[in-house]
Amino acid sequence: MIPDNRKNADRPEPANKLSDAERQAIIDVSNSERFKSLPPSQIVPALADEGEYLASERTFYRVLHEAGQQNRRGKAARPNRHKPTSYCATGPNQVWTWDITYLRSPVRGQFYYLYLVIDIYSRMIVTWEVHEVESAEYASEMITKACIKRGIGAMESPLVLHSDNGSAMKGGTMLSTLQSLGVVTSFSRPRVSDDNPYSEAIFRTLKYRPGYPRSPFADLEAARNWVHGFTQWYNEEHKHSGLKFLTPAQRHRGEANELLNNRKEVYELAKQRHPERWGKRSTRDWNLDCEVWLNPDRSITGQQKEVA
Repeated sequence: MIPDNRKNADRPEPANKLSDAERQAIIDVSNSERFKSLPPSQIVPALADEGEYLASERTFYRVLHEAGQQNRRGKAARPNRHKPTSYCATGPNQVWTWDITYLRSPVRGQFYYLYLVIDIYSRMIVTWEVHEVESAEYASEMITKACIKRGIGAMESPLVLHSDNGSAMKGGTMLSTLQSLGVVTSFSRPRVSDDNPYSEAIFRTLKYRPGYPRSPFADLEAARNWVHGFTQWYNEEHKHSGLKFLTPAQRHRGEANELLNNRKEVYELAKQRHPERWGKRSTRDWNLDCEVWLNPDRSITGQQKEVA
C-alpha cells in the first residue's frame, strides 16, 4: 500500500495523542499553587517522586506553549540586558575614554599603574600618568588638569568620559570631581569586556610596541619615561589604520581634510599618467568618517572595525 504523503490528506490520529482531559490535567497541575512558579523540568520529576506520571517534560512544554502559557515562571525577573548608551563624536574633546593598566615593577607581585585618557574621535592620548597605587584621587586630579588644559569648561556641549567600573573610576572623589567639571559619566556594563574598546586597544598597542621592556621597569621614573616616549610616538608618528593612516595628532588638530585631499590628488594624477594601469577601477578611497561612535548600534558597527 502506497502512503498518501499529501499535506492535506486525512490521516488517522496518532495512538499516543493526548485526550482533552489529559491536556487539561497538565495545564491544571502547572498552574496549581504548588507548581505555578516551577518549569516543567522540575514539575515532572516532582510528580514522578510521588508515583504520578502525566506526560513527558517535552509534552508539558508543548501543551503550555499551545495554551499560550509558556512564559517565564518563578519570582525572579527576566535578566535585563541593557544595551549600552551610544555616544557619537564629530570632533575632538567630545568623548574621552580612560582606563588603568598594570606595568611591572622590580618587586614581584607589585605594579605601577598607568592612567591613560584617549579621545575617541582622534585616537589621541589626551593625558596620562603613572603612579604606584590605583587611586580615585590621582584619577580626579589627572582629569581635572586635562579638562583645564583642553578648555572643556568653555565648550557648548558637555564632555562625555567613559570608563569601566573600577574603584578609581567610580570612587566618590572622582564622581564629585566630574560633576563639578560638568562632565557626563559613562560606564561599561558589569562583566562586559568590550564596552571600552578604545582604551583596551591602545593598551594592547602599547604592550606590543617594539621596545616595550620584557623585564620589569627599574623604577617609577623609568616607567614614566617609557610611557612619555610611547605617547610622543603614538600621537605624532603612528599612522593609524582607523584614521586612513593619519597620526592621531593630525586628526586632533584638524589637519585631516587637507592631508587626505592631497593624497587623493596624488592618486588621481597617477591614474591620469597611466590610465591603463587602473582600468575601470577608482582610485583609493581617502574619505574619513566624520562620526566616531562609542558602543554603536549594530547598524553602524561595521564602520568601527579599526579602533587602535
